[in-house]
Amino acid sequence: MTRHPENYQWENWSLENVATILAHRFPNSYIWVIKCSRMHLHKFSCYDNFVKSNMFGAPEHNTDFGAFKHLYMLLVNAFNLSQNSLSKKSLNVWNKDSIASNCRSSSSHTTNGCQGEKVRTCEKSDESAMSFYPPSLNDASFTLIGFSKGCVVLNQLLFELKEAKKDKNIDAFIKSIRTMYWLDGGHSGGSNTWVTYPEVLKEFAQTGIIVHTHVTPYQVRDPMRSWIGKEYKKFVQILGDFGMQVTSQIHFTKEAPSIENHFRVHEVF
Repeated sequence: MTRHPENYQWENWSLENVATILAHRFPNSYIWVIKCSRMHLHKFSCYDNFVKSNMFGAPEHNTDFGAFKHLYMLLVNAFNLSQNSLSKKSLNVWNKDSIASNCRSSSSHTTNGCQGEKVRTCEKSDESAMSFYPPSLNDASFTLIGFSKGCVVLNQLLFELKEAKKDKNIDAFIKSIRTMYWLDGGHSGGSNTWVTYPEVLKEFAQTGIIVHTHVTPYQVRDPMRSWIGKEYKKFVQILGDFGMQVTSQIHFTKEAPSIENHFRVHEVF
């Protein structure tokens, strides 16, 4: 990004820096940032690994592409890598510090009650007593966040929801999703920036997942893409009608629409 003649100015919003922002936003969580599978012309993110897309990354949603399965397998692999890494780190710390951490100083006393010389004693440690718990996929709860073009992945998950539940592993994964955030979604297509199909949203509402939407004028008040704002309002309205817990917030309303504020939604959501 820093070497690109145009994109260097957005270095503050690189994957690594966004991961840091999210880590501060969710300090008690593990953070995984999933990048798009390709960039068209170095500026159009394309999530072909989650949803069928055209050259510019505009989605062509369907019910059986496999986005849920792909996300689930990515997380399975991520948890396995985390467990291996943390286990090795724990073992290294154990080997280095086990003797020192199990030694203690005590004082001997003479027969006249005066304190004598200090005695340093060490106990043999029981390695099995170590309390170390690497993350477990089965015990975890998840928050899914999509930003800008990345929201097409969340949308695809909604289209697949009914079919995905037929797989017991995926169904268990879906039940572990607590919250989903849509952050200023947008793409280069002329429609379907937000999901507005009642039958799809009705299925989604039955999950009990909490939904948060955070948008900026850059997307929802663009006169050249007026459908985005209309779809956004419809998305929130339909979910509310189905009794889903959904919040919506428009940020930077008193400022001119800008791509900088589009990125800054990471800092205010």
